[in-house]
Amino acid sequence: MNILRQILPLSQQLSKCFSSVSTQQAYSLVQRNVMSLPSVRAISTTMPRAELMDFFDEKKNWGEQEVKHGRGWTKDDLRIKSNSDLHKLWFVLLKERNMLLTMEHECKEKMELFPSPERLDKVKESMENLEEVVRERNRAYYELETGQTGERPGKVVPNELGIRFYYRAFEHVIPKFANRKWNERHKFTFGGTAVRKFLHLYRERLYNEKRKLRNRERNEVVHLLRRFPNIDRETLAQRFPSVDVEKLYKLDKIRMNQPIKSSS
Repeated sequence: MNILRQILPLSQQLSKCFSSVSTQQAYSLVQRNVMSLPSVRAISTTMPRAELMDFFDEKKNWGEQEVKHGRGWTKDDLRIKSNSDLHKLWFVLLKERNMLLTMEHECKEKMELFPSPERLDKVKESMENLEEVVRERNRAYYELETGQTGERPGKVVPNELGIRFYYRAFEHVIPKFANRKWNERHKFTFGGTAVRKFLHLYRERLYNEKRKLRNRERNEVVHLLRRFPNIDRETLAQRFPSVDVEKLYKLDKIRMNQPIKSSS
């Protein structure tokens, strides 16, 4: 009741003033008088929006085959931004990603073509670059202040099947030696005949995949050298780092296709 007795005279005063002052002046008057009351919360001027259209693309892009868009944010672009700008940009990218995922799901439901699906890849790449830039700044700050990176510690350990993975440590309430459930769940040991057989077959499969990939790249380089003898070999070596381009260039089956220069 005391609050109402304080607000009622104020409302009568404001009703008389609103007819003769502008909107900006009325807003400042409301803020000044309301903030003087100790038990009254400040008036919020945010427009409430209870619609879900922010999860969908603009209506002019519905049914289009292609939507014009720009490139993603690179690390060089993000490094010159302030922390406040990066924080704002993260939520802009997050909103854009949610919208694109919603549109992709809707197009699948309607059996329609999702226009410019590369937009989603660019947004994800931009978010990954933004996280990497923020992580770089955190590492630089912690190394300057404490001499450490500030990252969660971790190490490469084998699981129950002997496959090595990077385990990121985190804090526990109970110490490691006294945490029975954690020790039962994270037994970084392996052994036995079945596990050794599995590791042998698993490593053989990985070797065969790498060998086939290396052979495919080598055959592709041979095909390019036979078809285009004057191709830039340095660029080709950068494109296929696992292939010795200079060694393949000296093969007879490649050099025999090059035109013979007639000596005058």
